[in-house]
Amino acid sequence: MGKSLDKFYKKQALIYKYVLYFISIGLIVFFFPRGGKFKYDFQKGKPWQYENLYAPFDFSIKKTEEDITSEKQALLQRRLMYYTYDGAVYENVKQSYLRQSPSIFAEGTVSNSQKRAMLKTGGQLLDSIYVNGVFHTDVTEQEVLLVVDNEARKLTKNQILGISEAKERVADHLAGFSNELRAPLENLIKNLIRPNVTFNKNLTENALEAEMSKVSFTRGDILEGKLIIAKGEVVESNDYNILNSLKTEYESELWKGSNYYFILIGYTVLVALVLMMLFLFLKKYRTEIFNNNTKVTFIFVNILLMVFITTLVVENNDAFLYVVPLCILPLVLKNFFDARLGLFVHVLTILILGFVVPNSFEYIFLQIIAGIVTILTVSELYKRANLFISVGQITLIYIIGYFAFHVIHEGNLQNIELVTFGIFLLNGMITLFAQPLIYLYEKIFGLVSDVSLLELSDTNSKLLKELSNKAPGTFHHSLQVANLAEAAANEIGANSMLVRVGALYHDIGKMDNPTYFTENQITNVNPHDDLPPKESAKIIIDHVINGIELARKNNLPDRVIDFLRTHHGTSLVFYFFKKQQEIDPEVSDEDFRYPGPIPFSKETAILMMADAVEAASKSLRSPTYLMLDEFVEKIVKGQMQANQFLNANITFKEIEAVKKVLKQKLTNIYHLRVEYPE
Repeated sequence: MGKSLDKFYKKQALIYKYVLYFISIGLIVFFFPRGGKFKYDFQKGKPWQYENLYAPFDFSIKKTEEDITSEKQALLQRRLMYYTYDGAVYENVKQSYLRQSPSIFAEGTVSNSQKRAMLKTGGQLLDSIYVNGVFHTDVTEQEVLLVVDNEARKLTKNQILGISEAKERVADHLAGFSNELRAPLENLIKNLIRPNVTFNKNLTENALEAEMSKVSFTRGDILEGKLIIAKGEVVESNDYNILNSLKTEYESELWKGSNYYFILIGYTVLVALVLMMLFLFLKKYRTEIFNNNTKVTFIFVNILLMVFITTLVVENNDAFLYVVPLCILPLVLKNFFDARLGLFVHVLTILILGFVVPNSFEYIFLQIIAGIVTILTVSELYKRANLFISVGQITLIYIIGYFAFHVIHEGNLQNIELVTFGIFLLNGMITLFAQPLIYLYEKIFGLVSDVSLLELSDTNSKLLKELSNKAPGTFHHSLQVANLAEAAANEIGANSMLVRVGALYHDIGKMDNPTYFTENQITNVNPHDDLPPKESAKIIIDHVINGIELARKNNLPDRVIDFLRTHHGTSLVFYFFKKQQEIDPEVSDEDFRYPGPIPFSKETAILMMADAVEAASKSLRSPTYLMLDEFVEKIVKGQMQANQFLNANITFKEIEAVKKVLKQKLTNIYHLRVEYPE
């Protein structure tokens, strides 16, 4: 029954992987921009490496963004401002002049004929001022368009009058008359003048939009069959524009009709191959991850997330392509798994994105180099400074790479876009988001990172504080084991932080019955003396199960709980088994064995060795170098003979290195000195 159930679960896990595989392929192909892929790769300033290229169909040469922007800028500079003439204002001014002007001269100062002549002059002066109107604001343009009765006419700079200029004209026009005739009339007209020409914003903008809409996005046509570029010819600026035009037309035309399905099949096959490589890598080199559906899902979610964000940027504005912090992917995967897996997944993701990004060679080169730098530099992520230093190095690599490609393409240092450097800096700043992202992933997928391990290693944490209060001897033992195991892990390149945390928590199950364990017995009274050996063995064995339950209750990560499950493996509680044999020689050892499982990693194997050595070392009396050496050899040899390390990926060479460290540390603990001759 157990075997068939296990077989069912394995089959179910495999089915889940198939479903995940095909859903991922479908989503990635769905994310891809709808367009074919141009079959030629070309760069400005480099020779054309293919055969002579002839136009496969008629197409227009598209202008570059710079050309279109330049034309629009020229239109903006040449545009004419529209102003509206208000005739009603002039009529009001004229009527006011006719009413007020007869009474402006004092009686007896001027004759009637002079008065009539001056009033006529004033009326003519007003007419001349309002011929083109009086403008509300000063006009800086050399030419404007004045709209009078829905008809626009062009005015030059000298035809435009503002308030101050209109008043100056009045003074100049009346300057030849005597003061008695001039002053009253000048004051009246100056007081009556009101502006009647206003800027027409809507008309100006509409006219500009109409002109902008006439800007052509193409410059000439290429007829089918015409030679575009010959083999070996250097791709100059003009050739580059023509090739880009053909590429755009080709990719838009290709994604039509029956071609649509063929392109879709092509994309699907390529993406399927890439994801298959990932599965094969996991199955061959990372079996533990392959068998864990949660971890496989986590890897695929990260790939899909990067593909989705990148394709979204490509479809909207590929100028911001390098804003996407692709280096978060290897950074996160290295933090949760290992460097090789992080780099492998990063490269596969870049290969997928290479189908859709512009300048795919440049993109793939830069991203792979940046990924390698990420893997090589990011270590001990729980140290805040390390992440900032690594992000700085990644950003520098992007900038140096872009600079090199620019020099290759342009052949000089001109036209370097400083905005691109800003984009790389923004990329680096977003990469710093890896820290909160790792925390989020821990909560969603139940994974554990070095940051969490650092928090768990704090001896002031609730669980370890409780252990030190209830079972101080066990707590001290755990600290000693943690030091031994951490040193051994450093020696063979295992995860020392994980081993240390596992060692600190491995015996928390002893809190339920602390006095039944010798390290917590203050007096010489041993409660096992009043119990049968079988019951004593059960209490000893149960500390593993009790520890697992307590760990789950306190939400310890599974990677830490693994140490609680495996630190005794399936070893025998030898002392009580021997005592039971004295009572019943035919006794079975099943009731005296730990439930297991046996260690399945370097880290869990190291803890088993360190725990057994530290615990047994308490029985040593006046140890010597030779005694410690034989003692460690005997314990580890016994574990190996009991097949406790069969599932752990630890070599004989690494076991020897661990034993060497354990001997050195025990020597330090017991303060052994060289014996000098008398």
